[in-house]
Amino acid sequence: MALYGLAVCGGKSSRMGSDKSQLQYFGIPQADRVLNVLSPLCEDVFLSCNSSQSANFENHKIITDLPAYQDIGPMAALLSAFEIYPNADFLIAGCDYPFITTEVFRGFLSSIQKVPVAAAFYNVEGTYEPLLAWYAREAAPLLFERFESGRYSLQHFLREINAEKYIPESENIMLSVDTPEICEKVQALLNVHDDK
Repeated sequence: MALYGLAVCGGKSSRMGSDKSQLQYFGIPQADRVLNVLSPLCEDVFLSCNSSQSANFENHKIITDLPAYQDIGPMAALLSAFEIYPNADFLIAGCDYPFITTEVFRGFLSSIQKVPVAAAFYNVEGTYEPLLAWYAREAAPLLFERFESGRYSLQHFLREINAEKYIPESENIMLSVDTPEICEKVQALLNVHDDK
């Protein structure tokens, strides 16, 4: 079974005010860092982006949101990926999680006990992180069915199928940078770590 990695960059970044995939915490854009995180675990890796971003990633393997799925949120990334590569499972990571690492994802993949349709990181508030997740190829028809009925929430999908939950050791791993304020918090946390 092919496992492909998908670094999801397709958000509009409206709250952030700038493209989150281009933010740098470790000396390279987050889009490239997430690819580096996923690469050791996957047969191939792709950047998922919307049509307005594709020119930014000319030197990358990209999956641009297909026209039918534009403006439906993160589900667009998965539907586009499954339509192009229907025989692959996907390990996906949003570009707005600066603390995700290869080792964290390795632990996540090894923790999947059953043969689920999907598994995702799960936070203390009791919600899934749909963009820190693994989706089996068996998820594709279920997702396409939801799309046809106008249900675009990956969170609701994961709840409805009772996707396997993974709670990482540190809450910081699921810290999503969506605003300039959170970006500053992350920079401060990284600076403290560097000083030790």
